[in-house]
Amino acid sequence: MVYLHRLASFLPLCGPILGALAQDSQPLTPVLDTAMETFVNQILTEWGSPGGIAIAVVRRSSQGGWNVETKGYGTAKADGTKVNEKTLFAIGSNSKLFDIIATGLLISNETLSPRVSWNSRIGSLIPSWGLMDPLASNRSTVIDLMSHRTGLPRHEISYRASDDTQTIVSKTKFLRPSAEFREVFQYSNVMYMILSYLPTALLPSKIPFARYVKANIFDPLGLTSTTYSFDVANATGNLADGMSRQRTPEEIRTNPLGPGIPRPLPYFSPTGGEDGNALSGPGGVISNAIDMAKWLQALLLGGTNPTNNASVIPPQVIEMVSTGITVPFGTAQFPELSPIVYGGGQEHRKVTSPDVDEYELPLPYRGHEIIEHDGGTPGFSSQISRLPNDGLGVAILINDDVYGAIFMSIIKGYVLDRALGLTEIDWDARIKATILGSSSPPPSRPANATLPAVGAFTSLAGKYTNPGYQTIELCVVANPGSNGTTSNSTQSCKNLVTEAPRTLPGAVNSSVPTLLARLDSVWASHLAFIHWSGNVFNISALQSVPTGNASEPFWMYVVNNQGVGEFARDSPGGRVGLGLTGVWGAGFGVPGPSGDTVHERAEVWFDGV
Repeated sequence: MVYLHRLASFLPLCGPILGALAQDSQPLTPVLDTAMETFVNQILTEWGSPGGIAIAVVRRSSQGGWNVETKGYGTAKADGTKVNEKTLFAIGSNSKLFDIIATGLLISNETLSPRVSWNSRIGSLIPSWGLMDPLASNRSTVIDLMSHRTGLPRHEISYRASDDTQTIVSKTKFLRPSAEFREVFQYSNVMYMILSYLPTALLPSKIPFARYVKANIFDPLGLTSTTYSFDVANATGNLADGMSRQRTPEEIRTNPLGPGIPRPLPYFSPTGGEDGNALSGPGGVISNAIDMAKWLQALLLGGTNPTNNASVIPPQVIEMVSTGITVPFGTAQFPELSPIVYGGGQEHRKVTSPDVDEYELPLPYRGHEIIEHDGGTPGFSSQISRLPNDGLGVAILINDDVYGAIFMSIIKGYVLDRALGLTEIDWDARIKATILGSSSPPPSRPANATLPAVGAFTSLAGKYTNPGYQTIELCVVANPGSNGTTSNSTQSCKNLVTEAPRTLPGAVNSSVPTLLARLDSVWASHLAFIHWSGNVFNISALQSVPTGNASEPFWMYVVNNQGVGEFARDSPGGRVGLGLTGVWGAGFGVPGPSGDTVHERAEVWFDGV
């Protein structure tokens, strides 16, 4: 799950829209009724949300009929447009299921020669493939990639916004692993990028992945509004804005649910059209509640189109990707709960007792087996869950960047409680108590901070490169004691220093030595290296966002501030390089690199150019 954040007043929900496909003769009691409207309305208000929500609920009766409900609530766009059942949302990592099912269709294709299997080695399918670990490089199979067990961590800022999938395939051999092959679950968008290259690599037509999925999954299932193309979605007028909030760090700390200033985010991955791009496989699907209801029905029916009963996806493919292979969480949080296992684009959860009344999301659900996945991109979150033994499916789509991924779980719990006829639990209070505890200000820079020992602060400016990442150019944007002189020699750095106060307002504290670099990434536009002490700098990933307001043309938010950069010479008397830690996104409990030198301890090492 790529992710990751922040209108002035709550806008009322849209009028209810209920749909039914193949309705049973005796429809079930609606779940998305006036009580649900009141509840969702309250959640959006209490969490200060500038966005909205679309929900789909599908239920199959014992007679085989379907009860299908779709509704929209809240605000879809910065102009006040309301969410309805046709509103389009990015579904983020719920795209991974389409990706791995597309791979399953290739495996089921008897005309391919040689045939592909779940145990096919990636190197035999994509000759340019490789990993830094020779064992993983040689032996990684489709199953290893889909279940996140290659040993590679996320490495999210390794790929550029401009990289195509073939470029990413060629770069993985330069990315440092954080674990041994098949040792631990480590979520990886990059591996699903690799999988998305298989239709192009294996089929004589060299068809782009996005067009393959459209032809073989979207169209046969009647998912007429679902697309990988920003251009297609935007042209409908139904694409929601990913909504965030502009707030100061102090506002976030003292009033975390404050609405701040509502801000729409630019769409995170707008390129490629219907051919898609490198992010299509792990996170590129755009859809709405109507189509997600059809998708849930098809999954519950084992790959069959619910309207015409045509078999679109072989049932064994759905069974394979829904069967646990790796273990993200190997111990139960409560005695009644089981560990969580991961297949391909699906988490499989069940509890050991049907009498469980105490649980917390996102964990197994009260004695009911549940197969699900969440998703997130800048501005959007989604949760798609199905309970196969209950004939129940729920999809929740949200366009709140800050807390959408959190209150999505609250709403899912409420929907499931009502659909299953269980006593409703106050998820809102539980989750607020868990995540909204008192927070402390970040630690201050040491009063006795020392200057870098590898050279003068200004000498650290320049270009640094890593073949698995990209070349970055560090520019001096704050140099206390220099009378405002930044001493940058390149024109690109001079331009950055000039534009930073406008494009990244509030990002630079002139009293602390700071280096700034532009970043070609879908997740952040800049990296700020803020001096801590000695050769160590704190790293903040920043996003510059246009406002459309001439008097305040940009606002800036912090995507992540957990990274650390340390400068060191790669050898005695050699060039100064840069080691990064806290940036590669290793699996839960996986220790960082160790060693005697900065180079050895770095998750990512950049050579000075």
